[in-house]
Amino acid sequence: METTNMTPIETIIKLLTNIADPNVMRALVAEDATYVSLNANDPELKKIMPWCGTNLGVSSVVDNFAKILECWEMLEFTPVEIFGSDERVAIFGTFKYRSKVLKQVVGSPFAILAKVKDGKVTYIQFMEDTFATAASFRVSGTATYQNFPNTEAFVV
Repeated sequence: METTNMTPIETIIKLLTNIADPNVMRALVAEDATYVSLNANDPELKKIMPWCGTNLGVSSVVDNFAKILECWEMLEFTPVEIFGSDERVAIFGTFKYRSKVLKQVVGSPFAILAKVKDGKVTYIQFMEDTFATAASFRVSGTATYQNFPNTEAFVV
C-alpha cells in the first residue's frame, strides 16, 4: 500500500476508517509510533480500559484498537472538524459505542491529535469523556467493572 502520496489528513482518515483491518493499520503506522489514549498513565483506569495510557510501537496501536473493538460495538463515529498544518492533524467530533458485555450505550465528544511523517503515523493522542466510557463497563455500584467478554468483574 502506497502511503507517501497521501496528505497527513488523508493518512489519518484512512487509519480511522480501517481500525478493524490490522494490515491497513500496520501499513499506515510507524514502527516506533506513540499512542496516548486518555491519559499518560493511570493504573486504575488501565484495569477498566487496558488500552489507556502511553503505548509505544505499531503493534500497540493495532492491538489496542483490536481490544477496543472487542469491548465495544461502534454505533457512530462522526468527525465534525478536521484540519492540519504540516505533519500535524487535529480531529474533533462525537461517537456512540455499545459495550458488548453489558450492552450499555455511551456517547462522547472526542479529540484526536496526530502526527504523520513520510506517510506514516508517528503519534496519536485520543481524548474522550473517560468517565462516561468507563461507565459503560460498570456492573454495579461505583467501583465494580467488567470489560472483556469471558472475564470476571473486578473492583477498582
